[in-house]
Amino acid sequence: MERRRTAILISGRGSNMSALAAAAMEPDYPAEISLVVSNRPDAAGLVRAREMGIAIDVVDHKAFGDKAAFEAALTATLERAGTEIVCLAGFMRLLSEDFVHRWHDRLINIHPSLLPAFTGLNTHVRALDAGVKLHGCTVHYVRAAMDNGPIIGQAAVPVLPGDTPEALGDRVLAAEHQLYPRALALVAREEVRVVDELVRFSTPPAKPPGMLLSIG
Repeated sequence: MERRRTAILISGRGSNMSALAAAAMEPDYPAEISLVVSNRPDAAGLVRAREMGIAIDVVDHKAFGDKAAFEAALTATLERAGTEIVCLAGFMRLLSEDFVHRWHDRLINIHPSLLPAFTGLNTHVRALDAGVKLHGCTVHYVRAAMDNGPIIGQAAVPVLPGDTPEALGDRVLAAEHQLYPRALALVAREEVRVVDELVRFSTPPAKPPGMLLSIG
C-alpha cells in the first residue's frame, strides 16, 4: 500500500497532530505524517513531533513582509517534502484564496463546532450561551471563506447541565482525536470526492459503536 505523504500545520500544542501521528503509526494506515510545520517557533507541538520521530520545520509568519511571501515560503516547504495532503491542526492563520486553490481538495481542517454553526473562535462559550443540546467538531475541506468547505465528517457530544466551556471543550477535543484520523484515512484512500461542493463516498464508511459520529 502506498501511503500518502501528509504534512500537518500547527500553531500551538498540537494535540490533533499527535492523534494523527499516532494513527499513522499503524502499518495499515493510508497516510504517512512526513512533516509538521509551525508558523510559531515556540509551538509546543514541534517538540512532540520531534519526540515522535517526525520531521519538523518552522515558517515564522513574522519573518515575512506580507501574507503572500509567507504563504510562498510555506508552499515551498510543503513541496520540498513531497506533500500530497495538508492537515490544519490548530493552525491559527487565515489562508489566502491563492493558497487554498493551490491545495484544492488536498487541504483539510478540523473545527471545534458542528459547522455551519459557530464558525470562528470561542466556540464552546458560544455553544453554551446559545443553549444548544449537542456540540461537537467537524472535519472539512478548506475553502477561502473561514471555517467553510465540504464536510467530510462530524462528531457530536452532549452539552451537560452545569457544563463549563473547559469541560465541554475537553469532551469535544476527545471527539476530535477520534474523528480526524478517520477522516484523513478516507481522504488518503481516495474514498471521498467533492461533487458540487458536497462530499460523496465511494462506499458508506463504518461508524464506531457508542459514538455520535457521522462520516457517511
